[in-house]
Formats: sequence, C-alpha cells, structure tokens
Amino acid sequence: MDCSICSSYPVIIRPPRNTICGSCSEGIKTAFSLMGSFEGGDDHEAETAGLESNHRNPKSMVSPTTKSKGLADLIEWMKRTKKVEDELSQKISFLAGSLVSAFQEQIHTDLKIKPSNGPPISAHRAILAARSQIFKNMLDSDSCKSSPSDTVTIPELTHEELESLLEFLYRGSLAPEKMDKHIYSLMLASHKYEIPYLQESCQRRMLENLNASNALVILEILDVCSHQKLKDIALGFVVKNIDDIAFSAKYEAFCSKNPHLSVQITRASLIDARDRRRT
Repeated sequence: MDCSICSSYPVIIRPPRNTICGSCSEGIKTAFSLMGSFEGGDDHEAETAGLESNHRNPKSMVSPTTKSKGLADLIEWMKRTKKVEDELSQKISFLAGSLVSAFQEQIHTDLKIKPSNGPPISAHRAILAARSQIFKNMLDSDSCKSSPSDTVTIPELTHEELESLLEFLYRGSLAPEKMDKHIYSLMLASHKYEIPYLQESCQRRMLENLNASNALVILEILDVCSHQKLKDIALGFVVKNIDDIAFSAKYEAFCSKNPHLSVQITRASLIDARDRRRT
C-alpha cells in the first residue's frame, strides 16, 4: 500500500492521500500508548499492563488516549518530554560533573581505598557512604574514624577494577568498553556492597551481551548474587545452546567448580527435551 507517512513518493501523486501502512499505524498506536502510560497518573499500572499485552498481541494496541487525542497532542507531548530530558541532562551533568572533578583532581579527599594490588586510591567518605549502606557501616565503625588518612582495603578488586568502581560511584556510569572489561567484578562488588544502581546496570549489560561463550560465567555470577529471575534467563539460554556449550573446555571446568549448577543444567535440559517431545 502507498503509505502517506513513510512512502518516498511525492504527496501529489499519491492517491488516496489518507492511506497508511500497517507498520506506521502500529507505530502511532504505540506512541499514543506510551504517552498515555506517562500521563496516566493513577492509571499508570493499568497502562503498563496494557503495553505488556500489546507486546504479546500488537493488533490490540489501542489506548484510551488514542480516542481523545490526535497527532498534534502527541507532537506536543514529545516536545515537552524532550525539554524535560534536556533539563535532566543538564542537572545530571552539573551534579555528576562536579563530583567526578573532585575525584579526578583529588580535591579534599579524606579516605584511601587499597585494592589487592597497586597503590591505594583516595576518595571521599561522604560519597561512598551515600552510595552504599555497607560502605556507610564500615566508615561508621570506630576503626575508620581516627584520622583522615584511614585506609579501607577491598582485596577482591584489582587497582583497575577499584578505579572503575569508584568512577561509577562518582559519575553514575562507565564507558561501555570499561563496563564490559570489568563487568563481572563490578557485578559481584555491587552485590557485596549493596549498590543497587550499579547492580541493575551490570545485569542489563550482561543480558544484552549474553552468548554461548559467556553464558556459564553469567549464570555463575547471577547464582552468587542470588538473582533468581535473571539466573533463570541465563539457565534457559544455556539449555537452548547446550550442544555448543556442553562440549567446550569451559563447561568441564564450570561443572567441577559449580556441581550444583551443573545438576540444574542437566535437569533443565531433560525437562526441555521432554517438553519438546510432547509438542
């Protein structure tokens, strides 16, 4: 069909001019649903449930907002949203930028953190205490109050990993290449020191990059961090790709180190094979 929105033909040779293709129609309905979910107030949960239903059945993607608002309202909402985004970006840049500068330039630091190797890194007590309840408890103890030169040791992190952890605590983010390089150490640190935002960032990145070569490592880490929902996702991926994973050298070492997980993989594989036979 010659769509009046996405077609590359000039409007003047497009009869009729009000036709719209299925892709553009569903896209517009999705945009209206998103607008409704953000502006729904008390109905936010209902809107969210509707979006999940729409994801399963795109043909049912209709929102009450669609009946009462047109494209002009949608465009205005997008403009307002973009303005709010710009203001938030400026605020984040102002808040995080000053903290990062204080860390990078070592301005009025009052604590040294020693990794497993290399020299200690100077930081600020207030930042660590604000970002992690565990750090707060450690710094509130009598052994950490005697002088500004106190040193806290984090033996499970190398100097480079500790530097990345501290950068995240100050900045709230890491460059993708740095996150990918240290993601497993950062995930374990976020669990041990109770840093929820870092944990969520690591989980999201790990699942985005989940593949046959790293699935066992991710499964092991999610098991240590007791995140059952994401662990089930990783376990399901391993089961689906068991032919590629089971005959690798990594799998033998993994089973020796994690016998309980190897049992879970075996049981899940048998259940999956049984279910496929039934269908």
